[in-house]
Amino acid sequence: MTVSNNLQVSGGNKSGTRINKLIAVIKKKLRIMRRDYLLYLLALPGICYFLLFKYVPMYGITIAFRDYNIFKGLAASPFVGFKIFEKLFNLPAFNRALVNTIIISFGKIIFGFPAPIILSLMINEVVNTKYKKFVQTSVLLPSFISWVVIAGIMYVLFSPNSGVIKGVASFFGYTGRITDIMGNKSSFRYVIVISDIWKNMGMGTIVYLAAISGIDQQLYEAAIIDGAGKWRQMWHVTLASLRPTIVILLIMRVGGILNAGFDQIFTLYNPLVYEVSEIIDTYVYKIGILQHNFSIATAAGLFKSVIGLVMVLLTNAISKKIDENSGLI
Repeated sequence: MTVSNNLQVSGGNKSGTRINKLIAVIKKKLRIMRRDYLLYLLALPGICYFLLFKYVPMYGITIAFRDYNIFKGLAASPFVGFKIFEKLFNLPAFNRALVNTIIISFGKIIFGFPAPIILSLMINEVVNTKYKKFVQTSVLLPSFISWVVIAGIMYVLFSPNSGVIKGVASFFGYTGRITDIMGNKSSFRYVIVISDIWKNMGMGTIVYLAAISGIDQQLYEAAIIDGAGKWRQMWHVTLASLRPTIVILLIMRVGGILNAGFDQIFTLYNPLVYEVSEIIDTYVYKIGILQHNFSIATAAGLFKSVIGLVMVLLTNAISKKIDENSGLI
């Protein structure tokens, strides 16, 4: 009896100690919040935004597990488990959209991700300040143009019947056939990747140039003393200093591997190239908004989000293995 009583007392003491520690931590946090209440008030709109538009709507993902009927409502729609996902993965249209999404996304990552790094390194080497600012402004401007406008410009340029290229070719006496690259399956994916690089390269360049401006100039001076030329300085100083920024942006880019760009695809594609350009986002739009099949659309969106989360965690884990100081978490 004495031993059991001692165990009960020791167990009670441990639980009481934990509760006291928890209360102490809460009191400490409340003191900090009371002291810095203005900062918390400043953050309140952002917190409310994420709560209202990111977390509360997450209840809607249960539609992916229900035979949802808009007239019955969410609560009255029967729960069917993973049958919606089984139906989704057996749809040829979804499988085709998934393959197209992966191909287009990988193309944008492989060719689009290094582009702003290379451009920022080139701009950083420009000595003339006025020319440097002019180049920065020129590459940044496309980022502020809507894909709707860009799509209109591209159709005006590349139309095989009345486009600008057709007119220029006719002016110089060319009477042959102009390839319709906007309606050609073999070239449309290249159009998607190249136009995406052109539009978004400038915004990425700003990020890298900001990181380059924070590099300690003494590192370059030390490299010059050691006899390093421009290429060696760029490789061993500039790129080495940019590595944390590059890793973080790469993790975020890989996390969006299934975000192939709804705005871009939706404004550029046409029935002639649906087979090679239909992506998950446009598929969800068609089957959810146009065909009112909300369960299938929600399941496709949830699948895309889960894959994105897995890719972020996987890429972050790999980066932490290579360099402990890299990664998001």
